[in-house]
Amino acid sequence: MKKRAPARLPEAESEPFPGSTAHLVAELGRVDGLVREAARRARATSTAATKMRSLYVSDAEVDGLVDEPPGPPTFAEAAGDQGAAALDDRAQKSVALGIELRLQRLRASFDLDRFDVDALLLALLPEVDPRIGRLIGYLHDDLTRRRPSVDLALSLLCSSLEERLAARARFQLPSPLLRHGLLQVFTDSPAQRPPLLVHALKVDDRIIAYLHGSDALDPALSPHARPASSGVFLEDLGLFADPAQKLLRFLDAADGAADGPIVYLEGPHGAGHEALADALCGELEIPLLVVEGAGLVGAADEPLKALPSALCREARLRGAAMLLCGADALLDERRPTARAALIKALVDHPGLVFLAGKEPWEPTGSLAGRTFLRATLPRPDAVEQQRLFREAVGGEGALAGDVDLAALTGMFRLTPGRIRDAAATARDLTLYRHGGGPITAADVTTAFRLQHRQGLGALARRIESRATFGDLVVPRDREQVLREICAHVRHRARVYGAWGFERKLSLGKGLGVLFSGPPGTGKTMAAGVLAGELGLELYQVDLASVVSKYIGETEKHLARLFDDAEATGAILFFDEADALFGKRTEVKDAHDRHANVQTSYLLQRIDSYEGLVILASNLTQNMDEAFVRRLRFLVEFPFPGAAERRRIWEHLLPAEMPRAADVDLGYLARRFDVAGGHLRNMALAAAFLAAEAGADVAMSHLLHAARREYSKMGRVVDDGHFAAPIKGERARC
Repeated sequence: MKKRAPARLPEAESEPFPGSTAHLVAELGRVDGLVREAARRARATSTAATKMRSLYVSDAEVDGLVDEPPGPPTFAEAAGDQGAAALDDRAQKSVALGIELRLQRLRASFDLDRFDVDALLLALLPEVDPRIGRLIGYLHDDLTRRRPSVDLALSLLCSSLEERLAARARFQLPSPLLRHGLLQVFTDSPAQRPPLLVHALKVDDRIIAYLHGSDALDPALSPHARPASSGVFLEDLGLFADPAQKLLRFLDAADGAADGPIVYLEGPHGAGHEALADALCGELEIPLLVVEGAGLVGAADEPLKALPSALCREARLRGAAMLLCGADALLDERRPTARAALIKALVDHPGLVFLAGKEPWEPTGSLAGRTFLRATLPRPDAVEQQRLFREAVGGEGALAGDVDLAALTGMFRLTPGRIRDAAATARDLTLYRHGGGPITAADVTTAFRLQHRQGLGALARRIESRATFGDLVVPRDREQVLREICAHVRHRARVYGAWGFERKLSLGKGLGVLFSGPPGTGKTMAAGVLAGELGLELYQVDLASVVSKYIGETEKHLARLFDDAEATGAILFFDEADALFGKRTEVKDAHDRHANVQTSYLLQRIDSYEGLVILASNLTQNMDEAFVRRLRFLVEFPFPGAAERRRIWEHLLPAEMPRAADVDLGYLARRFDVAGGHLRNMALAAAFLAAEAGADVAMSHLLHAARREYSKMGRVVDDGHFAAPIKGERARC
């Protein structure tokens, strides 16, 4: 039978490759020729004993596969007679002309030598032409083994025993083929520890897809990574323009290093980590791969060990820098598996890496030799917040005339990311409520407030309060102080920014307030009134979650609490504050030393915190004097007198509640000298008693509820004290 004439490439053998596929086909053809030549030699030496197997490739089939296969031309025919040196020469010409050759880039990105590339191509052959699998099975003398083995690779690619022994290490760690997950070396042998030579070779699916021109993420990585899409340019950064220019100079200076630098971007969620990294990469003309570290923290140990290396491999394939968000959580020493896997990947990855985190971090000795820089992202001031918000909603014309951005940005401390989220929420609210049109003040305020509900749930609980100043029964001078507190919060941006006080104060720009007084006198209600008046979220700190018996843990919890509060502008409310802000004592043992360190740390954070912190205590004499000295306002809530208790009763009983004619609020106020919190309990209990009886709330229900409350308080219960007023007796208050 006449043999098919060898197919030739359309271009001359010395010309550059027109594209990546042509180069890959030519390289596969060269290795394909090695397989066919080995099959010819095996065919020539086959014996009758071999042919007696129940499963075998006949001589005629081998001749057909080697010389005259059906279907399209083989890789060997497409490659012609070009050797490795000729193909390398053509590849270099292509690269010099700017033609992308993916196999060549793979070789350069992972420091592969010629043997590594040939082993990879050999393992790739059965993936692109199933006919080669039968020849590989024939060479193995086992048709079930259609993937090349380590032994077959060494036999085909090595010309001497010395080369074979040296090349064996390329199929074991830490060779680049295995270290970067390009090639899988596995076995299905039932033996416990089969020899390395019988292990099969398979190219990783992501590498196969990459060589075929795909840039789709590995399905295992897609939940954790994505290409950057911010589209921000360096001149658009505004707030970050100055630090961005300094970082760019730093990256240019570090360009000559063997490995790319590691840049740690420190700042709260939404501070602009991605926008800054993407803009810098745009200037450097390299893509950016964004990795969400929060998802990696939740991964199981085994997947977590492999994911960082796979992510670094993806960055190499794309020639991209990598931004790892939430890096401080992965680098936490309390997560040794995550920390070890990430540091190992960083050591192995030669490209530019950005790490983004909320907490400060410095590299350990394991990263010695890598150029490292930690940059703190600045917080936007009120003017910058206004600019970012107007830009996000589409300009000043998108806002209604009643929107006062200066007042809102004076009260809310949002990062650029949260400002963009607030703008999107405000647009959606306007579309839902009004069907479109200019964004109203109510929608903007709601959008800003909704940003506060993120991040504080683990250490504090949000308090919903509908109380107003009209519901708060306190002396007039105390109410005036509370209104002054509101004024300080509302006009913070004007006084510190426009009027220049920020330049005069490095610390102490926050607003610390102490509410003192007996239980039930209205401290918590007053905190709710301030929050409602200012339109801010109120979070009561959960002391059980914050305080830890382990040394240093309480300080970490407090740092996280204050950082999250600063990012959202929420009001922090510490009830029973003397338990946490107690006096420092003489150091007699380790417990005293730790307690004093904790108090000192709190003192520093209160001093540097720029939001509103409210401390409430029944025992102010136990508070540390340094705290009291640094607080801006001290509001004492006195025990209410009879006149105040009468007003409290009037506010407590709703107008909708059916009230009997014998209810005498003056008598109740004069008779029961307790704080407002206990009066509230009495009113509520009486309402339930009346509802159960199916009657209006009467004096008998209120007196019965008062008896129960006194008993609960541990006071002496005298029947005469809870008697109904004498008929005809008039209240004197």
